[in-house]
Amino acid sequence: MLIFAPILMLFARFLLALLFQGLLALVFYLGGEAAPIQSAAPWWTVYGTLIDLACLLGIGFFMRREGRRLSTLIDFNRKLFWKDLSVALLLLILFLMLGFGGGTLAGLLIYGGAPPAPMGGLPLWGTLFSILIWPLVWGITEQLTYLGYTLPRLQTLTGSSMVAGLLVAFGWALQHTALPFLPDGHFILYRFTATLPFAVVIPIYLKTRRLTPFMLAHWGVDLFSAVMTNFFM
Repeated sequence: MLIFAPILMLFARFLLALLFQGLLALVFYLGGEAAPIQSAAPWWTVYGTLIDLACLLGIGFFMRREGRRLSTLIDFNRKLFWKDLSVALLLLILFLMLGFGGGTLAGLLIYGGAPPAPMGGLPLWGTLFSILIWPLVWGITEQLTYLGYTLPRLQTLTGSSMVAGLLVAFGWALQHTALPFLPDGHFILYRFTATLPFAVVIPIYLKTRRLTPFMLAHWGVDLFSAVMTNFFM
């Protein structure tokens, strides 16, 4: 195992989010937009798929250096499908509770009320992409990155499941400060704080060691969020 690989992947999604939003902001700037960073922000559920593809390429590269394939991280098993699906439904309920509870509490603490919506406001094609494509690819890749690849390798590096879990929780929350990135300290703090409750899923994964239910649940909660934000808020 390459020592630096899990550390790089821990922060890769955060850095890639900044990169792709920055590139899009540059396009808006060259097009004469007065606030290019803000104009690029709603598009993160579109360029987010580029973040996913870059992460999959990176993990695939590091896995080959270990003499393994990326596909070995995916534990889909037809014989366990219904069991995985039932666990995924329970996780989906948990994810929704964590997302709503964490977002509401963070909003009250930081804004004193409802926070700015982190997604939505796209033209029709962007909205459709954000509903039909983004949740599935994002849900699979994010779980694969943090729980499937990074977490077990940080366990090996640190010799501690607790330390590895805390590092992953930090990297996961940090990623959300760039989804999207806005030059606003309150929004950055809100996104970081609202994501921290999801750290409770890490010990659950360490107990079950089944990634498929987490991917399915993540897909479900992101799909729900995209639909609600784009059509009902």
